[in-house]
Amino acid sequence: MEYTGNPKEKTTEEPKFETADTNIVSKKDLPAAGKKPSVPFSLPPELINRPKPVYSVKYLSIALLVIVSLTAGFFGGWLGADDHDQTTSSNSPIESKQTVVSNTSQVISSIAKTVGQSVVSIDVTSQTASPDTNNIFNFGFGTNGTTEEDAGTGIILSSSGLIITNRHVIPDGTTSVSVTLSNGTTYNNVQVIGRTSDSDSLDIAFLKISNLNGKKLVPVTIGDSSKMQVGDTVVAIGNALGQFQNTVTSGILSGYGRSVSASDSTSTTSESLVDLFQTDAAINEGNSGGPLVNLSGQVIGINTALAGNAQNIGFAIPVNDVIGLIKGVEQTGKLEQPYLGIVYIPITADVAQQYSLNVNSGAYIPPSADVGQQTVISGGPAAQAGLQEGDIIMDINGTPINENKSITSILDQDSVGQVITLTVNRSGKTISIKVTLGTAPTS
Repeated sequence: MEYTGNPKEKTTEEPKFETADTNIVSKKDLPAAGKKPSVPFSLPPELINRPKPVYSVKYLSIALLVIVSLTAGFFGGWLGADDHDQTTSSNSPIESKQTVVSNTSQVISSIAKTVGQSVVSIDVTSQTASPDTNNIFNFGFGTNGTTEEDAGTGIILSSSGLIITNRHVIPDGTTSVSVTLSNGTTYNNVQVIGRTSDSDSLDIAFLKISNLNGKKLVPVTIGDSSKMQVGDTVVAIGNALGQFQNTVTSGILSGYGRSVSASDSTSTTSESLVDLFQTDAAINEGNSGGPLVNLSGQVIGINTALAGNAQNIGFAIPVNDVIGLIKGVEQTGKLEQPYLGIVYIPITADVAQQYSLNVNSGAYIPPSADVGQQTVISGGPAAQAGLQEGDIIMDINGTPINENKSITSILDQDSVGQVITLTVNRSGKTISIKVTLGTAPTS
């Protein structure tokens, strides 16, 4: 897959999930000890790219280009038209079809105008370290790194300048960020409030315009992504190719609960993303961080990746998965991720067989000796609530943990300090454990 956000293409490989998830403590492969080698999580076959805006395409015009493309999905509405008398010209099938297309076009045009004013283009400058073998004090890395310029898209969350985008749009080493509104106004004093951990399945970052110079921004309306159905019409808006600001495309929701592995063309590592929407609305380089919108003009997803070797296969983070983070940032002014404090292995049929488990889904907390580190972190929320090694977490607040829903993606819907209920399988018995979520460590 490729990232839809920075000027560098993010190319996805066949998805690779880590065998363990520390839920914000660390997320990495856990080597099993003794006779229990680490079993990799089963991966989806698709290859995905995360669109990073491409600066290799030069700016050709300063004019605002708004492109509205209608996909074949909208023509499905024709099939529902009543079978009128074809002998009457005013009720002919052709005119009925034209009416459907015209109405759909008007709705998308309205969305482009109303939601478009809440979409910003993001330009980022970052510094990457370069090897310096002559400097023994920095362990092989010098200060004369490479300066990179990236671009992406952001969504205005508040009139005071709070913006959400993708983490990969704001890479490590970012030195400056500027945003441009749909009317061409540019702000250079943009603060990076925070970004999720690189091991987090939610590819999210928050920005804040420090000084609006007296201007009030127009925030988007957040929808309910859980109400979306396959076949629903959706609209994507973004900074296509890092230069075509507020490009609008449309299509349908093609699927949900997708799991992919995404990276950019310059990276040797990939990131595991889960519980994604799939859409055939065109998502291009530079669209990362932009909104996926329903026909009511409500944001129901955040565009983040595209399949590089396919036709019109894009992916977006359901907005419900980040509601908890948004509320936390709005209330505290900083990004605080809910923290459980465990190391776990997502259960598949292979993992269940390897560890002799009596379930085929959930999150298994393995013995510390098997993975070489604590799996119930001392002093953490899970430890204080009484979770133990060998426990299997089956669901959180009634939401099952499976290949489509990881612990991290479920918890990020909640807030720090919130009390959650875990359904736990302990030695074959089902018990409920209440846990008060803590704040994820910054390192």
